[in-house]
Amino acid sequence: MKNESRGLQWAAHIILIVISLACILPFVLLFISSITDDHTIAVEGYSFFPSKLSLGAYEYLWRESAQILHAYGITILITVIGTSASLVMTSLLAYPLSRKDLPGGVVLSFIVFFTLLFNGGLVPTYLVYTQLFDLKNTLLALLIPWLLMNGFNVLLMRTFFATTIPSAVLESASMDGAGEFRMYYKIILPLSLPIMATVGMFQGLAYWNDWNNGLVFVTDPELFSLQNLLNRIMSDIQYLTRNSSMNSGNALEQLPSETFRMAVAVIGVLPILVAYPFFQKYFVKGMTIGAVKG
Repeated sequence: MKNESRGLQWAAHIILIVISLACILPFVLLFISSITDDHTIAVEGYSFFPSKLSLGAYEYLWRESAQILHAYGITILITVIGTSASLVMTSLLAYPLSRKDLPGGVVLSFIVFFTLLFNGGLVPTYLVYTQLFDLKNTLLALLIPWLLMNGFNVLLMRTFFATTIPSAVLESASMDGAGEFRMYYKIILPLSLPIMATVGMFQGLAYWNDWNNGLVFVTDPELFSLQNLLNRIMSDIQYLTRNSSMNSGNALEQLPSETFRMAVAVIGVLPILVAYPFFQKYFVKGMTIGAVKG
């Protein structure tokens, strides 16, 4: 029996190792491709063991290091502020909706759900933000569109509050004289770290990877986020490479193209990969086991 249990453990470990490698190998190939010679990729394709390496893509990015660091600062600022504010707003709406005694709760929940089915469209959205709120070429143009709460996140958090937070805890706190805001701050939030971390990751990734709002609302290079700046640099390289035959010399023909795409992806995803392990622990916290006794 013990040998059978040990065999199952080894089998589970092997399966998990294979799954982990399947998740890690694409990032390894991404990095190796970013330091592969551009001509080698064009001839041999992508490989874990390229015949020729080159740092041309990163050398080109180094020339733009000042702009990239500035864009990093803007992206980090928008991501931190936007994610924090969005979590507060989302939880403040989700908590009342999770209460069965909320007047009109069903109607409000339907309104939130309705936003998942329809939106105003690009042109009305652009006119509202640029003509009504005058957010064009401001950092608020990168912040507010994602700050206006995602209906899916609201419903996800509402369901967590309604099914995971014991009602007996809230009733006990209410009998002790705690108000709604006190229960929200002292009970709901400490017991909701898993869902807060999950929604926070969704929002953080949305802010970090967002390039559409910058493309639509921002034309000032000083306000470019990281994704918009890298997209602009990549577009410039593609344009120069495509029109290199019209220019004298071979310098333009030697600009990295395919490897630059990979280097751009590495630059964009690296901070997320570094930060993720530090936040992963919050997914296992906030459990309500033992919160109600007797």
